[in-house]
Amino acid sequence: MVEAMKAKDEARLSTVRMMKTALKKHEVDAMKPLDEATEMQILNMLIKQRRESADMFRKGGRAELAEKEEAELKMIESYMPSGATDAEIDEAIAAAMAETGATSSKQMGVVMKAAQAKLAGKRVDGKALSEKVRGKLS
Repeated sequence: MVEAMKAKDEARLSTVRMMKTALKKHEVDAMKPLDEATEMQILNMLIKQRRESADMFRKGGRAELAEKEEAELKMIESYMPSGATDAEIDEAIAAAMAETGATSSKQMGVVMKAAQAKLAGKRVDGKALSEKVRGKLS
């Protein structure tokens, strides 16, 4: 935050402040210190919000606001760990399916939970993961 202030980078400063506020709010609401997994969950929620907002702004013809949201999205992602590769995702899904013995799309929730557990600590888009799981189960 201090670095952004010294560089007079308003966009970065507002994004860092927004992230810090979200983390602090959750910490105060929970009345206990945050662990790393919870922090990642909150930042993933912020990323998802930015994606949805950018899509809504694009559909509404507000390109300048969509670009602002996408810039914030990139800044938030820069503070996140690297994303899982397609190979890692496929491997986690295969392991989860073998572990749970799932064969039909009715068991998708069990496979999703197991795959997410295997990919813990890596950034994974839940929507993309669910599409891949659905594709493998059908």
